Amino acid sequence: MIKKIRGGMAVAAVFGLFSLFSLFSYPALAAEATLNGADTAWILTSTALVLFMTLPGLALFYGGLVRSSNILSVLMHCFAIACLASIIWLIGGYALAFGDGGGAQAFIGGAEKWFLLGIGPDTLSGSIPEILFVMFQMTFAIITPALIVGAYVERIRFSAVMMFSGLWLVFVYAPVAHWVWGGGWLADLGVMDFAGGIVVHVTAGSSALLVAKVLGGRRGFPKDLRPPHNPGMTMIGAAMLWVGWFGFNAGSALAADGSASMAMLVTHISAATASITWAFLEWRRFGKASLVGIVTGMVAGLATITPASGFVGPIGALVIGLLAGIVCHFAVERVKQKIKIDDSLDVFAVHGVGGALGTLLTAFFAAAALGGMGLAEGTTMGSQFGVQVLGVVAVLVWSVVISFVIIKICEATVGLRVSEDEEIEGLDLVAHGERGYDL
Repeated sequence: MIKKIRGGMAVAAVFGLFSLFSLFSYPALAAEATLNGADTAWILTSTALVLFMTLPGLALFYGGLVRSSNILSVLMHCFAIACLASIIWLIGGYALAFGDGGGAQAFIGGAEKWFLLGIGPDTLSGSIPEILFVMFQMTFAIITPALIVGAYVERIRFSAVMMFSGLWLVFVYAPVAHWVWGGGWLADLGVMDFAGGIVVHVTAGSSALLVAKVLGGRRGFPKDLRPPHNPGMTMIGAAMLWVGWFGFNAGSALAADGSASMAMLVTHISAATASITWAFLEWRRFGKASLVGIVTGMVAGLATITPASGFVGPIGALVIGLLAGIVCHFAVERVKQKIKIDDSLDVFAVHGVGGALGTLLTAFFAAAALGGMGLAEGTTMGSQFGVQVLGVVAVLVWSVVISFVIIKICEATVGLRVSEDEEIEGLDLVAHGERGYDL
């Protein structure tokens, strides 16, 4: 009897060792992806939050800043871009950004996932359904061209908005998203962009500045411009952006874990710090702190923390928010007063400058010595900073060059700018046959 027991134990031991050996010999089996319900629920929520940023957050934020005769045009731009970007993302945008590009993998995705072929409810991307990842990334593709709306309000043709946004999404946003997040050449170099400092804010900000330059300023720019018609509406939109940004940054962890929690905390701290900093600068310089100013500071803080949100700790967030409030505040003035470009709602100064600033600061505040999550093994602050600079410069150049080509295509086909009489009347009636207010 004892011999039988010992024999059984020996067989069990051999079987156990064989099983353990198998796990190490076949890591794909040991680490097979499985669906995580908590992660899935969080990304479902984050997806709704990011769409909430555009509809209605960004629409109301921008809408309150223009003249009353142009509010509906701004709302229309944001809404129509959301619809257009969704369709483009389905047809081929996702495939170009996150597909396997084969021999061209370093630069662009392939065509195997066009129309989302091969992706079903049981197909996984990590611990969540890939179809959910498609939808989550779609909301990023929606808000990025919508950010550019702020540069050309009150004077652009609606047809030009649609053509520019569609082409820009395909030829600027999708390739850059692939470079950074889809396994492209910047990802291979180790660039750090957690939620879109480069992919979203540098692309949109630099392109916005170019569009504003080519389009020309609004009537009366820079000395005779009407103030925002409804700062209260702008504040409501800004509050929606603040809440929605938690999905933007914390959702980019793609898991319901500590990384998402830290990303949410540092996002909030940076936004609050930048807001107070902006208001303080206005009070010191002009004697009054404005509502539009404090909410603009908030957006600057959010844009600047975006690339760093999954890598830095609370101390880094505090410093990043402080610098965002200072640097972006003076960038707004410089763009309009020094280089005299009517980037009407400060897309470049807030998003472009903020996104680039946060991307560069990530190299330092991600270090464990400064309270961050730590740099990759063997990476120093200096070497990481060099990669971050390369990422920002390369994406900025790509965005400007390709955007210029797209602008010229729009100019030659549908035209860019409305006539002077149409600008005076306002785009609400001219382009859409409606009034925002019946007074």
